[in-house]
Amino acid sequence: MRTDQEIQRDVTAELSRDPRVDVTDVGVTVKDGGVTLTGRVPTYRERHAAVQAAERVLGVRAVADELRVELTQGSVRDDSDVATSIAHVIDHNTALPEGAIEATVSDGFVTLEGEVEWGHQREAAERAIRHITGVSGVANLVFVRPRANPAEVDAAISAAFARNATLNSLSVRAEVEAGVADLYGRVHSPHERRVAERAAEAAPGVLAVESHIEIAP
Repeated sequence: MRTDQEIQRDVTAELSRDPRVDVTDVGVTVKDGGVTLTGRVPTYRERHAAVQAAERVLGVRAVADELRVELTQGSVRDDSDVATSIAHVIDHNTALPEGAIEATVSDGFVTLEGEVEWGHQREAAERAIRHITGVSGVANLVFVRPRANPAEVDAAISAAFARNATLNSLSVRAEVEAGVADLYGRVHSPHERRVAERAAEAAPGVLAVESHIEIAP
């Protein structure tokens, strides 16, 4: 079992090594394997990257994101300009059905709404706009409406797990009912748990993913 001090040291080091993150104003605290990130970052993309970096560290059981996005003077844009950039990115994203996603912007905070068939399309919508200058936060309210039956969804998730080198070596299984995939098993880090969740989200017909996966470093 790794100590909180060791985890804090390694999370700080991982953040420092990630070229997407400026650690100048980022604080890291750890209690019982739970990491809390505090402070400020200049972009929403950097905030997301910081959380990903912390999740990669061995021994981390959960990450609480308390980072604030404080846009620099050169990054502040009118909401109308941000909305135009978002519309352009979404319209040209081949993973998203045409006209399925709508975005509204208020003081740089983006709300995504709409309806898609697959969970990975919902994630793709948010992922597509993280890098846009002027975005300070995102609320992803896109709804996933499944079209496949539960047996097909369960089979698709099992196949995705089998194809993934990381998950194939771990004890992870899925139970599907009414489009909701419940994941069970053990992994070594929040990063591996997220890999499993994304594999499930990518299965056609998945409405939502409920992760009950335990982290056992």
